This record gives sequence, C-alpha cells and structure tokens, in this order.
Amino acid sequence: MATKIQQILKSNPDTKILFGEWLSRQGLDAKSQYAYMKSGWLSRLSKGVYALQSTTPTLMQTISAYNSQLSKECIVGAYTALEMRGYSHYLSMGKPQAYLFTGKDDKLPTWLTQREWDMTIKYMVTSFLGDDHKGVEPFVSNGNELLVSSPERAMLECLNLPESSASLLDLYYIMESLTTLRPKLIQSLLETCTSKKVKRLFLYMAEKAGHQWFRALNLDSIPLGTSRYMIVPTGRYIAKYNITIPKELAEYE
Repeated sequence: MATKIQQILKSNPDTKILFGEWLSRQGLDAKSQYAYMKSGWLSRLSKGVYALQSTTPTLMQTISAYNSQLSKECIVGAYTALEMRGYSHYLSMGKPQAYLFTGKDDKLPTWLTQREWDMTIKYMVTSFLGDDHKGVEPFVSNGNELLVSSPERAMLECLNLPESSASLLDLYYIMESLTTLRPKLIQSLLETCTSKKVKRLFLYMAEKAGHQWFRALNLDSIPLGTSRYMIVPTGRYIAKYNITIPKELAEYE
C-alpha cells in the first residue's frame, strides 16, 4: 500500500504538504489519495490538500509547495522580505507576520488565508508595481524555496500598505539601512509604480537618508503628478515632493 507514496516522498524528501493535483501528476489518482488518507499516511487540510500524517506544515513550507506544485506565484514581500534579508532590525511582537502578495488573477484560496498558521497572514491582491514581478527573486529560507521581493521592491510594498502612514518614521529607519540598493532596479520600479504617494515618500526618504544610489536616479523619468498629497491631516509640507508628512519624520536627524 505504501510503496507509491514512499516513492514520491523519496523523490521529494522535504515535502510536508501535498496538493492533490500534483499527486495526480505523480501517478497517484484521487481514489488512491483517499485510500492513503484513510490508511493514515495523509491528513486532509482542505479538498485536494494534504499534509503528511503527524506533521504540522509551516506557512512558508505551504507557500513553497503551493508555488512549486501548482505553478503559482505567491510573493513574500514588504516587511517579511526585508526581515528575511536581514534589513529590518525591528522584531515583531508576538506571532511573526507574513506579508503575501498575488495578482488579481491568482488569488490565494480561502482555506490557506483563513487557516491558523505559525505566522499571521497579511495578504494583499495588488498590481501597483506591474504584473511582470519586477524585483521578485528566488530565495531559500529555512530550506523553503520562495519568491521573495528584493529590498528595492519590498520597501515600496511597505510604503503601499494601508497602515504605512502610521509607521513612517519606523520605515525611515529601515530606509537608512538600505545603503546598497540597485539604482537601475529602483528606477525601473518607480517608473512602473502606479502610486504617486509611494513614489513621493520613497524618493523623499531616500534623499533625506543621503544614499549614494539616489543620486544615480533620473527623477525626470519618474512621474509624480502635480496634485498635493497629505499623508497626514496635519504635519510638515515638503514642497519638492508636494506632500505633507508627519512632523516627527520631517524633523528627524
């Protein structure tokens, strides 16, 4: 009974979660999957989704399997990507958060977003940086092969989060540490970015931090719009970028 699934696991030794569609391609049809579940080899997480019996897959193990087994493109981004790359030195209180992004045509299934994991899911469907995954890179974290935003992209994702206006000084602290960003990639991302608020904040912070890569950018090719944008209702107006930002950020040195 166990021979076929043992063969599959031998060929995929790090697999903790198995998708029925993928198992079928390995030669294990739905009837056999059900038989392995009844015999104790597999436990059912959702329809057509299994974990190896007596294992508790982590969220990142699941995202890795979701991408690789189903040819999906769920991106680990924003703060989570920065933390993975060692840029964010602010430890999350309590359960760590996982910022996940997909396009509108590739939404994560409900069972995945609503299940209790070892991380709290912060999930967004967005294409504000285009649909070609510019600045998304393969990355291995704790043995899991993932798609992770580059530091350049992750910082833009942080600035685009709904709660970003309440944590701009913390984001600036992170910006100060981003000394080795790639100006060509930043230029391309900023030209693609559809959020004028994000572009203005990013450029303001980069210039304030005095990064050498900022001087390599061609600002004339980055459309910022002409309307005034108030990040906060009251604060300090920055004429160059036509934004009103928190006073604490403007006065921080």
